[in-house]
Amino acid sequence: MREAPVYRPPSEAESLILPVTAGCSWNRCAFCEMYTDRRYAVTPLAEVDAWLAAAARSGWPVRRVFLADGDPLAADTEHLLAVLDRIRTHFPDLNRISAYASPRNIRAKSDAELGDLAAAGLGLVYAGIESGDDEVLRRVRKGETAASTVEALRRARAAGLRVSVMVINGLGGRALSAAHAAGSAAVVSAVDPEYVSTLVLGLPPGGRRFRTAFGDGFEPLDAAGLLAELGAFVGEVRCRRAVFRSDHASNFLPLRGILSRDRDRLLTEIAAGLAAFRDLPLSQIRPLDQY
Repeated sequence: MREAPVYRPPSEAESLILPVTAGCSWNRCAFCEMYTDRRYAVTPLAEVDAWLAAAARSGWPVRRVFLADGDPLAADTEHLLAVLDRIRTHFPDLNRISAYASPRNIRAKSDAELGDLAAAGLGLVYAGIESGDDEVLRRVRKGETAASTVEALRRARAAGLRVSVMVINGLGGRALSAAHAAGSAAVVSAVDPEYVSTLVLGLPPGGRRFRTAFGDGFEPLDAAGLLAELGAFVGEVRCRRAVFRSDHASNFLPLRGILSRDRDRLLTEIAAGLAAFRDLPLSQIRPLDQY
C-alpha cells in the first residue's frame, strides 16, 4: 500500500485518490517539502488494478477520481491512457478525473497526446504556477518562466483540458511582493483558466531549504503585507469566467467568487480583512517558526 501522507487539492476531498505515481519528478522547488521523503516512481498497472478493484468492492459511491501523487503527467502517455481506461471500466459514471500537472510535463507531451488524455477522460489539471515573476521563479527553483508556464497551460486548454492554477501568496517576500503580484496576475490573465486559487507560503521550522535557495535577506510578509499583495493580484488579474478561491488551509481569509463578476466584492472583503489584521503580528495568525 502507498505510504502516507497523501496530498490533494481542497476540492478533491470527496474524490477517490488513486496513486498513479509516487512523489514528484522535479522535486527541487525550494518552497515545497511534500515529496522529499520519497523517490519519484510510476505505479505499475497491476497495482492500479488492485486499487481500483478494492475501491469498486467497497461500495463507496465514486463520482470523482484524483490521480496522485504530485506529478502523474510525467508518466508515459500510453501508461496514463491505460490507467484512464481502467478507471472508466470500473466507474463508468464518473463526473470527473483530475490530476496535478506541472507546466514542464504538459510541454513534454504533444498536442495529440494531450488531446488523447482529454478524450480518455482526464478533465481537469491543477497547475501550481506559484508566481508569474521570473525572478521569484528563479529564486525558488521552480524551473519555469512566466513564458514557459503560459505556453504549457494554453496548450492544455487548447487540447480540451480544464485548468486550475495555484499562486503562492507571499512567495517573493517583502522585496519582490509587488513584482510577484503583478507577474502572477499577468500569467493567470494570459492563461485564462477555469479556476484560480491562492495559498499562503508556509515553511517548516527555520525554512532552511527555502532561505538557502532564495538568498540572503528574505523578509516574510506580515498579515497586512499578505493581504495587500492578494488585493493587488485580484485587482489586476483579468479572466473571462474563472472561479477564484482562497480555501486552502493556509489562508486566513477565505474567499470565493467569479473574478469577472465579483471582483469589487472580493476587493472589499480583502480591504476589510486588511483593516482587521493590519496591527496584528504574523505570529498571532500562524506560528512564526513556519517562516
